[in-house]
Amino acid sequence: MTIAPQNLSDPLVRSLALAINTGDREGFLSLLTDDATLSDDGSDRDLHQWIDKEIFTAGGHMDVRSESDGGRSLIADFRNDTWGEMRTAWRFEMTDGRISRIETGQA
Repeated sequence: MTIAPQNLSDPLVRSLALAINTGDREGFLSLLTDDATLSDDGSDRDLHQWIDKEIFTAGGHMDVRSESDGGRSLIADFRNDTWGEMRTAWRFEMTDGRISRIETGQA
C-alpha cells in the first residue's frame, strides 16, 4: 500500500514528492534553501547534478510506502529510467521553512 504524495504529513515533503512525480524541477528547487545539500548512500553529492541525473532527466518517480518523524522521513519505492526501481529511504532537514538537507539511499 502506498501513501499518495498529497496525503504526506509534512507540507514541504509533500510538495517535494509532488514535484518529483510531476517532473517539476523548478518547483523542487523552490522548496530548498540556497545552500541545501544532498547525500546518497552516505556520500555527499552535488545536489543539482544528482537531481538532474537521478530525477529530472531520468523520469524519477516515488511511491511512498511509509512516513515517520512527522513526515520528514520516508520509505519509498523510487524508480527512474537509469536504475529501475528500488526501495529507498529519504530524510529531510529543515531550516527557516525550507529543506536544507536531503539524505537518501537504499533502504
